[in-house]
Amino acid sequence: MTSSTAADYGWLRSSSSLFGYALEVGYTLTLVRGVSPADLLGLVGAEPRGACEGLNELIEQHEVLLHGYDDWPESFLVGAFTARGEGGDWALALEFGGDLGTRPCFMEALSAGTRAVSHSSNGGKPMHFFHWYENGELRTTFEWPADRTGSTPDELNAVMTEVGLNPTGDEAPDVDRKAAVFALAERLTGVRVTEELLTEAEYRTGEVPEEPA
Repeated sequence: MTSSTAADYGWLRSSSSLFGYALEVGYTLTLVRGVSPADLLGLVGAEPRGACEGLNELIEQHEVLLHGYDDWPESFLVGAFTARGEGGDWALALEFGGDLGTRPCFMEALSAGTRAVSHSSNGGKPMHFFHWYENGELRTTFEWPADRTGSTPDELNAVMTEVGLNPTGDEAPDVDRKAAVFALAERLTGVRVTEELLTEAEYRTGEVPEEPA
């Protein structure tokens, strides 16, 4: 397990970081061990849309998709690539405004026989979620660190404390909770998500239908 903490993810709030777009409009980042990007997109029923060279192009493709709808979008774009982590390769999937990493049906399928971790934000509204699945089972999930559910809601308490989250109450005012959640995901996956990694990756993309109301 890595020793990452919230301090390792200070770049998230940099004014020059492209990830600021994700924090503004909402994002979900999902990591799945031992699954290729193509298999990940296939498991969630994504329609292939080719490749994107870097995060800037992924954002552009997302906006093109949005502008193709007169009203509420009926699908969302997912970009996935391979990242090295604990135990080998992991598929990293990033989306803006979608919900791949928060749909139980997707996460149960993706984590069958392996591990899957996701975290998300819905943009302007103060809702941020974390999910850890193991072998198709939701082990720990929370919006607020002190209000956890899942089959083992307290298993990560020690690690949460180490990265800067407080599983029993409010964090210190100088702790960036989003940065701490990135560090928690790294502790579980071994994947260090950096601005460079996201900016320079080649994303295999797919279009996922929105979940019916």
